[in-house]
Amino acid sequence: MIEVDGIHKSFGRIRAVRDVSFDAPDGKITGLLGPNGAGKSTTLRVLYTVLKPDAGTATIDGIDVDVDSLAVRRRIGALPHSAGLYPHLTARENVEYFARLCGIDKAEIGDRVDGIIRRLEIEDFADRRTKGFSHGQRTKVALARSLVHDPQNVILDEPTSGLDVMATRSLRDLILKLKDDGRCVLFSSHIMQEVAALCDDICIIAHGQVAIDDSIDGIRERTGCDDIEDAFVKAIHMVEPD
Repeated sequence: MIEVDGIHKSFGRIRAVRDVSFDAPDGKITGLLGPNGAGKSTTLRVLYTVLKPDAGTATIDGIDVDVDSLAVRRRIGALPHSAGLYPHLTARENVEYFARLCGIDKAEIGDRVDGIIRRLEIEDFADRRTKGFSHGQRTKVALARSLVHDPQNVILDEPTSGLDVMATRSLRDLILKLKDDGRCVLFSSHIMQEVAALCDDICIIAHGQVAIDDSIDGIRERTGCDDIEDAFVKAIHMVEPD
């Protein structure tokens, strides 16, 4: 479970995140939405343990991201917006390297890596160097890397961006399977149809603040909009810029 309680983060005079709070429970897909510059990426980077909040707390399975970042990293699988693969390693080597960093027993690494490669259907390019991979191939390898240690909490930042139709459908099926397995999935996307199809709850951020945090049906009711895209637009206008 991911819990965010009143976090603030500024960069000089820019207040990127102001008093953001929301929960992402196990067994659900929680959407984190907002226009560009709203504070989504900053919030996710706090959860990745890449940034420290100036105030407030964020916990993963009850562990404070600022107090014990290493323990938090063992409990999350993070797919940031940029894949960040090592270009001169093969897809398999990228995943194996991350498995070692996560402390997986050497005797188990081979089976773990083979299993996630099959699960994400990347056998055809698993032993090619990632330099020159398509965007979709890089995304699949990055996702394999983020899931190889079998994390309870999965954080996905626009995972289907740039993917073709078949790759997108495959990834959506995987996300739903993670939910069915009881995982906590925090999902950021700009594609409203995708959000409506996948998410149980949605937290919409605008101008660094939470505009609305509710179930999809609750957001429709509170905004008076049946269409989730219309509801999103109305919600972000509920927050005044700083």
